[in-house]
Amino acid sequence: MTTSRTDTAMDAANKPAITPDHGRDRALAAARVAEETRGTDVRILDLRGITPVFDYFVIATGSSRRQMHAMADEIEAMLKKEHRDRKRGAEGYEEGRWIVLDYGDVMVHLFDAEAREYWDIERLWGDATQVPVPSAEAATR
Repeated sequence: MTTSRTDTAMDAANKPAITPDHGRDRALAAARVAEETRGTDVRILDLRGITPVFDYFVIATGSSRRQMHAMADEIEAMLKKEHRDRKRGAEGYEEGRWIVLDYGDVMVHLFDAEAREYWDIERLWGDATQVPVPSAEAATR
């Protein structure tokens, strides 16, 4: 049996370990980092069954270009270190109004408040199920 990259995680011995939904794990981890780096209104949309292109969107709002860069950089570092995942692409980093990080089945959207309201991704993908995002404080208890 072969396993796709999205079906595997790395255990402590750096050997592939099968997880039921590695995409969801990475989306939750990215959302946690967005909250820890002071992102607001952090949401996860489950798009499985709606589109074959990706499984999850992580959406967060940043208060400034600098803070959005910090969120993007920390999410990238954490996913690389803890999940052995590298982004396939990124857009908007220099402009800093809407940063998109592409992890294949997980897309991270970081907006400033004005761009988030304008693009309103939650309404655009209104058929998606929202995944509860545990607060960063609850995760550290």
